[in-house]
Amino acid sequence: MTAVLTPGELAHHVVALRAGGVVACATETLFGLLANALDETAVERVCALKGRDPGLPIAVLLPDAAALSLIADAVPERVQRLAERYWPGPLTLLVPARAGVPSALTKQGKIGVRVPGPSPALELVRAFGGPLTATSANRSGQPAATTLAEVIAAFPSGLAGHIALPAPGGLPSSVIDVTGLEPVVVRAGAITLQPDDL
Repeated sequence: MTAVLTPGELAHHVVALRAGGVVACATETLFGLLANALDETAVERVCALKGRDPGLPIAVLLPDAAALSLIADAVPERVQRLAERYWPGPLTLLVPARAGVPSALTKQGKIGVRVPGPSPALELVRAFGGPLTATSANRSGQPAATTLAEVIAAFPSGLAGHIALPAPGGLPSSVIDVTGLEPVVVRAGAITLQPDDL
């Protein structure tokens, strides 16, 4: 992947994330609000910015599949197969949540995770080295932002930083629940699973 952020830019935003700040950043699809997913206060800050219903969980970006152990418990073997095929990429997998992760990230004991496709978000989560929130950059109920101007209009204050590189737009990540006996498509999106995935 061709680098799009300089080491200095990455370092600046990592400092903001480690301090509990929220950074708006393009993923491989839309702009997202990224914050330290293991910091309860940072996650609450994301929810407050969005005006998000606490019953709606926030998905998480990972630097790599190995980071699953930080937030997930008893990961089914099929997750490894799907991760090898589709990560990095816009496929969010619902897996059993590890005890102790912020409650705003989970619902019914499940947490959504993905390693994002080539994008500023992938560079940032890898530089950060741990899970980051992956909710779209918009007020709840409003269209997801695809440009920095839309991000700034939605959040004129409250962000610790933003990355000005554009998001390509298109469909959001596909969401697949892999906690049961068979995978279940929760949201159709940018990736369509193949018959041998199911």
